[in-house]
Amino acid sequence: MPRIPLPGPEEMNPAQRRVHDAVVSGPRGTLIGPLRAAIHNPDLAERWSALGEILRFRTSLPKRLSELAILVTGRRWTSQVEWWVHARAAAEAGLSPQAIEAMRQGKVPVFGHDEEALVYRFARALQQTGEVPRDVYDDAVARFGVAGVVELTALIGYYTMVSMTLNAHEIPLPEGVKAPLEAPAHGGLHELPELKTKSEGQS
Repeated sequence: MPRIPLPGPEEMNPAQRRVHDAVVSGPRGTLIGPLRAAIHNPDLAERWSALGEILRFRTSLPKRLSELAILVTGRRWTSQVEWWVHARAAAEAGLSPQAIEAMRQGKVPVFGHDEEALVYRFARALQQTGEVPRDVYDDAVARFGVAGVVELTALIGYYTMVSMTLNAHEIPLPEGVKAPLEAPAHGGLHELPELKTKSEGQS
């Protein structure tokens, strides 16, 4: 059960309904996840949605890599809705089902491309330590350019906010969907396994 009311379209005031209709007519196609909470402040929801659309749909990063960074973030926070939505999106974008399943289980993923391993290392370091080692950062700039690294960092930060919102308010999965992630036995954040070397995790 969610901790806050999650109004349907018929229950929304005019400002909320305006934002709802704009989101539904955009690339998302539905009001889902954290926007169901943010809609309590329509101005916040409107700006939240606009930022999310830029970071998810309009960056220089290939969708496969964006979805990978989102999965790393969702797994760190054991964010059930985030994982459920983006595991499917990542598979559709070309990330291997084996890598997705390994991350879901908390195992070291095996990637088919070195750029996937690089994104994993970047996102993992930022989530685990709050910073990115210089060699990983420099590799990311060399591979994705300055704009790409700015976008990647913003994407990870944005989906951290998404995870916090989903978890804090206990936004539910769709009815009948089982939680895909196991929470850490000790509580707290999930420990993301490290790729030991730059080449590890590549086929």
